[in-house]
Amino acid sequence: MSTEFYLVGRVRRAHGLRGELVVEALTDAPDAIFAAGRRVFAGDRQGDVASSRQELRILQSSPFKGGWIVTFDGITDRNTADGWRGRYLLLPENEIAPPSDDEVFIHDLRGMRVVRTTGEEVGEVSDVFELPQGLLIEVKRADAEPVLLPFNDQTVTSVDAERRVIHVDPIEGLID
Repeated sequence: MSTEFYLVGRVRRAHGLRGELVVEALTDAPDAIFAAGRRVFAGDRQGDVASSRQELRILQSSPFKGGWIVTFDGITDRNTADGWRGRYLLLPENEIAPPSDDEVFIHDLRGMRVVRTTGEEVGEVSDVFELPQGLLIEVKRADAEPVLLPFNDQTVTSVDAERRVIHVDPIEGLID
């Protein structure tokens, strides 16, 4: 039986000379996920762990400029740390708390229907982009080119995870 893995972080860059890494948290509980003694797995953006199932043990971590500085066992110098830039950190699904009623995992957004608050169908989420400014969802439309919408409180009015519907109220001209 295979285990599904969820994204919990992305390595941004090396920090210092002793192998520390700056990690962007992709979780609402970074202090628990990146606590000393925890483990994460190396993987890719789609949630697939490397074939080697490389496990990384966290030695210490601390908040840093909107992210975390994390020290992992076995990454002891700047050169090794530089090789981790852009890699993703994952946890098995059985180690992740399920989302609350008003939350959804990023990877679950793909395939969700997007509907205006007026009831007009917009399309289906075909991709999700994580930018420093926040998430963008790409919505594939049946009769037009795809459109990018910010996944924020100003645009997204509600997410029904059970029915897999995202209700949006975009600013005028964003879709048309």
